[in-house]
Amino acid sequence: MAVPTTTRRYVLTELGSYKNLTLQEAPVPKLKANDVLVKIHAVSLQYRDLMIAGGKYPIAKRPPNLVPCSDSAGEVVAIGEEVQNWKVGDRVCANFATGHLYGPTNPAIQSTSLGGQAQGVLTEYRAFPSESLVAIPQYLSYEEASTLPCAALTAYNALNGPVPVKAGDSVLVLGTGGVSTFGLQFAVASGATVIATSSSDEKLKVFSKLGAKHVINYNKTPDWEQEVLKFTNGEGVNHVIEVGGGTISKSVTSARFGSGQIHVIGFVAQGSGEPNFVLSLIRSAVTFRGIQIGSVAQFKDMIRLMEANPEVTKPLVNKVFPFDQAIDAYVYLESQKHVGKVVIKVAA
Repeated sequence: MAVPTTTRRYVLTELGSYKNLTLQEAPVPKLKANDVLVKIHAVSLQYRDLMIAGGKYPIAKRPPNLVPCSDSAGEVVAIGEEVQNWKVGDRVCANFATGHLYGPTNPAIQSTSLGGQAQGVLTEYRAFPSESLVAIPQYLSYEEASTLPCAALTAYNALNGPVPVKAGDSVLVLGTGGVSTFGLQFAVASGATVIATSSSDEKLKVFSKLGAKHVINYNKTPDWEQEVLKFTNGEGVNHVIEVGGGTISKSVTSARFGSGQIHVIGFVAQGSGEPNFVLSLIRSAVTFRGIQIGSVAQFKDMIRLMEANPEVTKPLVNKVFPFDQAIDAYVYLESQKHVGKVVIKVAA
């Protein structure tokens, strides 16, 4: 196919609302020697995308006329002259931070985070450094694969960090968003017992079908941490996928004394400061670990786990919107009616 010279892309002309998203046409830049040009087929949305559009996400410096979104899946349509590991037609995802290849993150790596510090992927064509790309399994559609770079890899990094989840462990996932959904699926694939919370019985039914052994409606059971302790015979869980905010003290109570791992992945659960947080942390001797997505190396490890367990790790796509209705996709994400992921289909 002929290499395109222009791309349609969404830009945030100003922060404050996703309703400021404007569809524009822009030239496709000339490829650098190590670049790969990808035709974007699908983009999945994150809570982070709402925060960035609303001007509420802590970014020290962002590009003007920011192209939003970090997660995509697409097809290689051209390669730079020095690229050897990709060919036209390959199906790929770009890592959330294109500079995070392996090991821990740092400020330089963070500056390559797509859709925030760096231009994002809500565009028909985008060039990426060749080393930032990961091949996607053939059994996944582009829509399903687009959910992997942020939500899936965050959950994988949480459960497979310094203290990896293992068969027989117990895992608590809070809410039914993208990270929690993948956390449930990866925990089940690893042989762990999963406890899930939500305010919706209908959403909890979905999680039960995905493999959650115990579910708790936190509106009906405000002291849900006590239920977690009952389900674990008073011992607490080995791992908590913590969405951040007003649930932290309850997560500390839910975690196993002396060895519980609490993986803080964001700040979805808004809440006031917790006056007893430090005291509860010391008393329980749990470990808090902030998660910033993951590296290309971890991405490849995650793909291997998925390919070994394709049925229980299949991405849950809730709803797909066409490219021209991207703002509607943001509206739906904000409504929190979904279980799993909201996706924008870019390529017709």
